[in-house]
Order: sequence, then C-alpha cells, then structure tokens
Amino acid sequence: MKKSNHSVTNNIRKLRFEHNEMTQQQLADTVKVTRQTIVAIEKEKYSPSLELAFKIAEVFKIPLEQVFTYKSKND
Repeated sequence: MKKSNHSVTNNIRKLRFEHNEMTQQQLADTVKVTRQTIVAIEKEKYSPSLELAFKIAEVFKIPLEQVFTYKSKND
C-alpha cells in the first residue's frame, strides 16, 4: 500500500479545552460518533468525512479551516 503524500492536522484537543474542557465523549456524543473516533481524529490516525468535519467545526462555532488543516507532504 502506497503512503499518502497528504496529511490532515487538527486543533480539536486545544479547542475542547478552550470550550469548558469538553471531554472527548461529550464531543463524540454531540456529533454522534464514538469516543474512539474522536481519539483517532485527534491523534491524526483518521481523517473525518467532510460531513463530520463540518459538524465538529459547528460545535466550536468556527470555520472548518480553523479546526482542520490540509497540507501536502511535498510542501
């Protein structure tokens, strides 16, 4: 399997703590996924669907690009 030349990073952990120390479980419940999904996204082991990414940004009431950053590894 070929490795991807792209990566999606995120600020979810920081944002959770800035929002009354929201737990991973609270965020997961709000966007209707498992806590394990939030853990994997935070650790950048999993990139969320576009729909889920928008839901997460909506929770924090900020634009998507302030939660997630896309970067080519060739940059």
